[in-house]
Amino acid sequence: MMDAAIIRRKFLDFFRSKGHQIVPSAPLVLKNDPTLLFTNSGMVQFKDNFLGNSVPTYKRVADTQKCLRVSGKHNDLEDVGLDTYHHTMFEMLGNWSFGDYFKKEAIAWAWELLTVVYQLPKDRLYVTVFGGDVTDKLPADDEAEQLWKLHVAPEKILYGKKKDNFWEMGESGPCGPCSEVHIDLRSEEEIKKKAGRELVNADHPQVIEIWNLVFIQFNRLASGALEPLPEKHVDTGMGFERLCMAIQGKTSNYDTDVFRPLMDFIALHAQATYGEDVKKDVAIRVMADHVRAVSFAIADGQLPSNTGAGYVIRRILRRAVRYGFSYLGFKEPFMHRLVPLLALQMKDVFPELHLQEEFVSRVIHEEEQSFLKTLENGLRRIEQFTDEAMQRNEKVLPSPKAFELYDTFGFPFDLTSLIAREKGLSIDEKGFKDEMALQKSRSRADAAKETGDWINVREAEKPEFVGYEFLETASRLVRYRTVRQKNKELFQLVFDRTPFYAESGGQVGDTGIARSNSEKIEIIDTRRENDLIIHLAEKLPTDKESEFQLVVDARKRRQTMRNHSATHLLHAALRLVLGKHVEQKGSLVNEKVLRFDFSHFAAMTDEEIAKVESIVNDKIRENVTLSEQRNVPIEKAKSMGAMALFGEKYGEFVRVITFDPSYSVELCGGTHVPATGSIGFFKIISESSVAAGVRRIEAVTGEGAESYVNGTITLISAVKSLLKSPRDPVASLQHLIEERHSLEKRLEELHLERTNQLREALIAGAIKQNDKTQIIEKITLPSSDALKNLAYALRNQFDDLLLVLAANIDNKPQVAVMIGERLLQTGKYHAGNMVKELSREIQGGGGGQPFFATAGGKNLDGLDAVIRKALQMVA
Repeated sequence: MMDAAIIRRKFLDFFRSKGHQIVPSAPLVLKNDPTLLFTNSGMVQFKDNFLGNSVPTYKRVADTQKCLRVSGKHNDLEDVGLDTYHHTMFEMLGNWSFGDYFKKEAIAWAWELLTVVYQLPKDRLYVTVFGGDVTDKLPADDEAEQLWKLHVAPEKILYGKKKDNFWEMGESGPCGPCSEVHIDLRSEEEIKKKAGRELVNADHPQVIEIWNLVFIQFNRLASGALEPLPEKHVDTGMGFERLCMAIQGKTSNYDTDVFRPLMDFIALHAQATYGEDVKKDVAIRVMADHVRAVSFAIADGQLPSNTGAGYVIRRILRRAVRYGFSYLGFKEPFMHRLVPLLALQMKDVFPELHLQEEFVSRVIHEEEQSFLKTLENGLRRIEQFTDEAMQRNEKVLPSPKAFELYDTFGFPFDLTSLIAREKGLSIDEKGFKDEMALQKSRSRADAAKETGDWINVREAEKPEFVGYEFLETASRLVRYRTVRQKNKELFQLVFDRTPFYAESGGQVGDTGIARSNSEKIEIIDTRRENDLIIHLAEKLPTDKESEFQLVVDARKRRQTMRNHSATHLLHAALRLVLGKHVEQKGSLVNEKVLRFDFSHFAAMTDEEIAKVESIVNDKIRENVTLSEQRNVPIEKAKSMGAMALFGEKYGEFVRVITFDPSYSVELCGGTHVPATGSIGFFKIISESSVAAGVRRIEAVTGEGAESYVNGTITLISAVKSLLKSPRDPVASLQHLIEERHSLEKRLEELHLERTNQLREALIAGAIKQNDKTQIIEKITLPSSDALKNLAYALRNQFDDLLLVLAANIDNKPQVAVMIGERLLQTGKYHAGNMVKELSREIQGGGGGQPFFATAGGKNLDGLDAVIRKALQMVA
């Protein structure tokens, strides 16, 4: 049997033999594409080539690309694992032609690879071609049909609708007809019953698409109209996991050697056998799939978090943990144990995981630990919800409660439904779906962005960035477009040359002005969209043909440069002090502060922070001259000691920034000071944890550091003044703190003494009546804890207790109701129901358990009414 590694190698070798350059996969996590969080197809890293924003380095390219799809039209996370063919992360094998070969070669090579190299049976293969579209006034792709007929029997060629056979990058952009190759993997008996051509694109799990050949020849405008592209391109994508299934003769992607090593490891440690229990099978598939997505996302620089791409990764990981917890009995962290196996499996094709194996394992382990605690809290929460529903004699758990469990604790509807059914309850499924739809609509509204078509003012080569040398330059407008989001209109401007640095590599974009003879346009930000430098403005130039003087805000740029260069010095100092394991995991550099995230698994000590500061400031005082080298071959840069960051996409030629070859050499596209003396002074203002295995330093330089130090001195002077200027302010402050602790302890003792006296008085005044010990009193106490402790102390005294306390706590009303064990068993009294009724008298609310409940309110004068109502209720 041909294993996965051989299948992948044969693909790349085949296209290498056809004159293609084999390029590495782009990172899973995108940095400079505002339209996507993750790389979701093989063509993403080549978007600029298709859009005409950059000239391709090679006319023919092939690769295997890591992709992630978890939402939208491409996939739904909740489907993954339930069937045998959906995935989060997958590999996309692809070959591209940028204005070189077109349909003839793409079709011939696809057929040769599948039937000659991989020896897939020709009689099991079907191909589809675009059948035309009336709305777009597009004819059928008869050219593709005729080319396929050179290789395939006519009855194996099917015309498809626009939905399946016309590929589009998005709502606008390059697009074109496509030709899919499908394979029928059913048994001979099934094929005799129904021909495969009837099941193509019918969502049959055994009649599947394995390759899509896209012929990009149009550009879709924002208006919906199509215009021909000046050059025609080929973009193909073949799902690696599906290809392995077809070649290895399996009926499921999960049965191939891509997944089985992981699945067998999970099953072994769960003491389960895959294929014997449907729910356990789903859990095993979910865990095997999700660990791939999470591990490679972290390796490519995306840590789990509560926003954006980080939230998606956290959600994927938590789904896997929850399945393992619920169906495989993994009550302790387990997912991290899969990382070494996955790293070894992928070492030769995607080495970034192997190189960061320990780091990725630790991040996943700590995320698992955190979520397992959340799961326990969620289980307690659902117990509370179901108990409350049963107390109210309700048979349906309200949909907001089910949605809270999903949204906050990661409980899917089916798990909540299962637990509810065990309690004899159902869930309002329609209401839950409505809540889900409402959340999605809010998310769509927040993200909704209307982008107009580019309007070309003049033809120009790729815009030139001159911001390393100049902060001002003459320029002309090349193109512009309108963007509307959240009822705000902005204009994106592209000039033929610009000194404005576009946000990238952690450094914020420049601001400034674009000035002509007749007007001045404020540039409020500069961003990079793939390879395009985009200037954002709130106003569109009236005379678009004018020559503009582009002027960067020099003060902001200089301060940003100081912080960026200081970041390089900081990175090197951290590696000297903490060790070579320190690697950059993220950064933010603006005119006010620098923020640097790095791999390290313990909080830095004060001594380590002071040493790092000292090293950086020594380098600043040395006034080390910047050495900037451009267009350095990537391998030469690495041989110079330059560190390539995981998750960054580097070209064949890079820019190298050096501050002393023996100290700091980095690959960087940002702007820097000419010599370190310009930084002035460096001061760390905080060191903290940002994620598992990742620390964060925030620091200031130059004027910011001066301001920070002066502010600290002013604060110390104010404290000294308050302490009456003692010789040793630290000792004086310590004495005050100890004195306060002593007074607080004495106050607690007095409160306890008073509470004990009150308890004895309440016991003495208890009334024995109708087989119960009744205490209903208005009291004053120092805290809510004191009220709770008093109530429990009295319950320990009487097992037939009926207690109602109306308490004044720091001039705020509170009510507590406690029922003794023996009295509770009679079913006559319910503390939660009683406290809800009594709390109305103090304009408040509360609740609790059948034996103990509390309530707070606003009306202190209502405490007497609470006592009166309580006496009526128990009479």
